[in-house]
Amino acid sequence: MAKSARGAGSVGILFLLLLAGGLVGSAVNNSLAKLIPLLATTGKIGLQPTTLDLQFIQLTFGFTLDIGLVTALGLVLGYVVYRKI
Repeated sequence: MAKSARGAGSVGILFLLLLAGGLVGSAVNNSLAKLIPLLATTGKIGLQPTTLDLQFIQLTFGFTLDIGLVTALGLVLGYVVYRKI
């Protein structure tokens, strides 16, 4: 029988597939946005950068996801591929 990808590294595989799906979806979204104006609309989700100053070190936390329609479909496709493995 074929060995399944589930196990200790399955979270890493899921992360890589979601990353690949998001990148491909974003690339397709950006290239088609000029032809289909509906795809140009995106939503921003995340936290604004916040700085923690401890006098000897400064840490900045924050992230922003800029998600369009095709990007979301790419993420869903990455998850579906993960489930099929």
